[in-house]
Amino acid sequence: MTKLFLSLHVLAAVIAVGPVTVAASMFPATLRRLLAGTDASDARTTLRTLHRICRVYAGIGIAVPLFGFATASSLGVLGDAWLITSILLTAAAAGVLALLILPAQDRAVAEAAGPSPSLAPTPLMPDRLAMLTGVFNLLWATVTVLMIIRPGSTTGA
Repeated sequence: MTKLFLSLHVLAAVIAVGPVTVAASMFPATLRRLLAGTDASDARTTLRTLHRICRVYAGIGIAVPLFGFATASSLGVLGDAWLITSILLTAAAAGVLALLILPAQDRAVAEAAGPSPSLAPTPLMPDRLAMLTGVFNLLWATVTVLMIIRPGSTTGA
């Protein structure tokens, strides 16, 4: 059963976190293109699509910690420091996505929906979104490394 849970956990991570990471990373550059007036119609459509990808796959991403807890429980490592750290970093990444990135994308998409983008009151939005996305990606990269290395684990490599 452990192998099944681990397989589902890894598949969920690849299928759910990967698209969010890529789409969220592409969003600020597309927003910059829109603000510059380059291909505004195409940029609006792309922003909506990228935001939809982030929202949908963020919801699917809930499966990652669920299968992770099932895997950790079957391995008997729920109290290990590397796992607790990974859980905290995963919660931080989820918080950055749900509380900062997605709402900022919502605002950008809503403001860009008009006939001419009126994003002037928040000129630093693309830069802030790029920074937040970088933090999100760095948190997930750290979790991935911890899941592979498992420092202090008796079951690690």
